Amino acid sequence: MKNITIILALLTIFSCKDEKDKDLANTSSAVTTKVKSHSLDLEKDLKSISGIKQEYNLVNAELVAKKLDSVGFKYECNEISGNVAYYSENGTLKVVKHFQADSHFSSTESYFIDEGKPYFIFKDDTAWSFDGGTADKPETKDDVTEQRFYLVDNKAIQCLEKKYILRSNSPNNPKSENVPNKEMKNCSIADLQKTFELLMKNKDRREGGKCL
Repeated sequence: MKNITIILALLTIFSCKDEKDKDLANTSSAVTTKVKSHSLDLEKDLKSISGIKQEYNLVNAELVAKKLDSVGFKYECNEISGNVAYYSENGTLKVVKHFQADSHFSSTESYFIDEGKPYFIFKDDTAWSFDGGTADKPETKDDVTEQRFYLVDNKAIQCLEKKYILRSNSPNNPKSENVPNKEMKNCSIADLQKTFELLMKNKDRREGGKCL
């Protein structure tokens, strides 16, 4: 009789354990399903300004943190020196950055890419000149122009521009983030598209050379 009681107790314990394991498995499955569903909710939205900004912020954070792989090349073209860098993640191209400069001017174009097409372009131009001072201690100023282009299907849906001046003798130069953007009246990206196509044709180039 005592043995029968022990056997019944053991069967009850194992039965409870099986039910608990099933509950844990069901809970784990539900959590996994929720995670997958949440991941789908976080798919990129590159059809709206807010969606483009969100994707840009994510990719740019990786770029700044140097988490993207990069390759590129340098070139010389007449009096202009330039370099091109291609940034990718797991073999997928994310950003193309093109820098060029001569004696008094520099320009950087950053193309943020999804499936081979740019969805955001940031163009940063700087022209510098002498601005007083003496022969021993000349003073300079930088005229900075920043342009931001938001693209959907290779068409600009918004173009913004800001301009400001940086002086070498000023302790209170403006910061880019504090300068307001203005809508560009002539929102043309034709030249940038031509440059982008040229950069993509040269994406396997590694040696230097003349021009693009």
